[in-house]
Amino acid sequence: MDTILFHNCALELLGTFIMILIGDGVVACVSLNKSKGQGAGWITITIAWGLAVMCGVFIAHDSGAHLNPAVSIGLALAGMFKWGYVIPYIIAQLFGAFLAAITVYLFYKDHFDITEDKMTKLTIFCTMPAITGHQKRNLFCEIMGTFVLLLLIIAIAQNNYPVSAGNAPMNLGGIGAFPVSYVIIAIGMSLGGTTGYAINPARDLGPRIAHAFLPIKEKGSSGWNYSWVPIVGPIAGASLAAFIGFIFNLCSFL
Repeated sequence: MDTILFHNCALELLGTFIMILIGDGVVACVSLNKSKGQGAGWITITIAWGLAVMCGVFIAHDSGAHLNPAVSIGLALAGMFKWGYVIPYIIAQLFGAFLAAITVYLFYKDHFDITEDKMTKLTIFCTMPAITGHQKRNLFCEIMGTFVLLLLIIAIAQNNYPVSAGNAPMNLGGIGAFPVSYVIIAIGMSLGGTTGYAINPARDLGPRIAHAFLPIKEKGSSGWNYSWVPIVGPIAGASLAAFIGFIFNLCSFL
């Protein structure tokens, strides 16, 4: 691994760690018994998740701050990111998310221990649908949410902000973090009610693995029968956004 790629992967790991620490942290704060934030609701979660992404972007701006395998794949398809960087970035993102989920559990362990509902505990780590038994529709929801996310990222990066991530032409650092955060909040408030808007395979899979791994009291299933949806859906949505970006001349190489 060359020096630039190692540096970028380290930033992706740390940036994803911060994003998931704050994002999963707010779900724990709002959901777990006797937390001071218990019952604060969906608006709190969506705003905090947007701010969590912003914090992760500030940390990882030199790497391009993808923090999301779907973003890395979509940008590579759009010609805005080197394919040779995609797998190392995804590994770093998954590991950062995994470590952050473990940290959230340790932080809120006393509250996990006194919370009885198994689904509440699981959805702190990963997403599950509001209505079960409709995985095709859930897949559609994840595709559309991620499509909106990546299309806006492409437009923001191309039209307003500098691009440089080592040898990979993509950077959402600095002021670019703010509009991306607003996009995340808008997606959560409008399109998040069906699946919990994973829109990020690492955000879902890394913490789901942590849930399976951790000795959580009365934790129940890790929801593996649903886990493919927040992986396939975001990648498909990002691919669609890359195609639409190409057609509408949003991508930087056109």
